[in-house]
Amino acid sequence: MKSHFTFSKKQRNGIFLLILIILILQSVYFFIDFTSDNIQINQQELNVFQEELDSLRTVEIENRKPKIYPFNPNFITDYRGYTLGMSNEEIDRLLKFRSQDKWMNSAEEFQQVTKVSDSLLEIISPYFKFPEWVTKPKPRSSYSYQNNSQPKTFQQKQDLNTASASQLQKINGIGEAYSKHIVAYRDKYGGFIADVQLQEVYGLSPEVIERITQQFTVKTPRQVEKIHLNTATIEELVTIQYIDYEIAHHIIEQRTLREGYQSLDELLKVKSFPSNKFDIIKLYLKLN
Repeated sequence: MKSHFTFSKKQRNGIFLLILIILILQSVYFFIDFTSDNIQINQQELNVFQEELDSLRTVEIENRKPKIYPFNPNFITDYRGYTLGMSNEEIDRLLKFRSQDKWMNSAEEFQQVTKVSDSLLEIISPYFKFPEWVTKPKPRSSYSYQNNSQPKTFQQKQDLNTASASQLQKINGIGEAYSKHIVAYRDKYGGFIADVQLQEVYGLSPEVIERITQQFTVKTPRQVEKIHLNTATIEELVTIQYIDYEIAHHIIEQRTLREGYQSLDELLKVKSFPSNKFDIIKLYLKLN
């Protein structure tokens, strides 16, 4: 082992010289910059890269902006108006206009109501979406139904309780489906009591009902045993269509306070009474 670690004078000088050379090379590496200042740049490729970077940045900015989807300006809320850039006064004018149950059907009407600036209207009006019946109104038919004949008397009209489906289909607005609905309702209850019961047939509009009653009427009404309003019990009242236990209780309560009803019309003052069904309900009631 001693022969491996014992050096002569020349060998030691060589080792020191080698270490010195290594230290010098390390110093040169750390303290001297070997990079060249003459860097070649391809300006064309740099411009293409910069344009691509700018376009990506523009797309990202657009994506971060709040998106506006088509909307009906009649239903703008406080928050929605604020996000669209409307002032508080403009929003208040819109809400006041809508509180009167009025509608705007164009961008021009929107500006007249809210007094928004032309610049803001130009920005938000492309997103206005009005109902199709406003934007694409159907052309009116030159034909309109008119009944120029003289009104028929009671004797001239046909009996609604015996009319067939095919006879009912002669009325303008009554097709096969509606005629079947009328006959089915009549058969379900054993016949009509009065013409007003046509309101209960599904799908019939007031105009169609008017045309039916011009040609048909109830001549042989279904016989019903009417209930005496001033003596009826709750159990008797709830047998009538559209009267439940709560309404029956209110009817009897009012009857007690009034010491009896003087007319059937007084039922309209009863709490929770279905006034829109009064003409149907009174078919089953009497006072005397």
